[in-house]
Amino acid sequence: MDDEADETPRQSELGRVEAFSDGVIAIIVTIMVLELHVPRHPGLAGLIELWPIFLAYVLSFTYVAIYWVNHHRLFTHARRVSNSLLWSNMVLLFTLSLIPFATAYLGEHGFGHFAILLYILTLALPALAYAEMEAVIERQARRANTLSAYLIATRRKGYVSAAIYFCGIAASFLSAGLALVNAVLVALFWILPDTPVDHLFGCARGDISADERS
Repeated sequence: MDDEADETPRQSELGRVEAFSDGVIAIIVTIMVLELHVPRHPGLAGLIELWPIFLAYVLSFTYVAIYWVNHHRLFTHARRVSNSLLWSNMVLLFTLSLIPFATAYLGEHGFGHFAILLYILTLALPALAYAEMEAVIERQARRANTLSAYLIATRRKGYVSAAIYFCGIAASFLSAGLALVNAVLVALFWILPDTPVDHLFGCARGDISADERS
């Protein structure tokens, strides 16, 4: 009975943090979509003029969606709501809130070199914040002896993503298109299920339970 009583407050507190995070992420997506203004000129030509803004929106929406999905999965491994978990979550939400500005800047400036650099840097900030929050939850899981293959594999994938971000930042000084390819690669790296790359990091279907993949 005592364990069940302790479990209910824990789930309630974690649910409150998740609900707040969901609300902030929903606002971030709303801000981004509001940047998709009606074209000044009618017809297909007017829509084509908006392709940089729309492309930036699609890529940013994909990134925010990836963080929302991983945030949900990660919190299933949290054991309790600690100060370090709360503040690392707030830092993550803050860095995600910068994406709408970087997205609008990228679209308005036609994927120029500085716009791409700013965009890649903005995408890298949530990755660092997420890694810190993941470390907090991983420490909780280790103390509770519930560390799963999911936590181990995603940490390794995070390291590779960081390396790709670094390459993207370096590439932005040479080619805006090449830097953008790096951003797309990171997104595909997290979206595509059970890829050959996943097998390298122990997150193939056989290594992660059905609950963690679903």
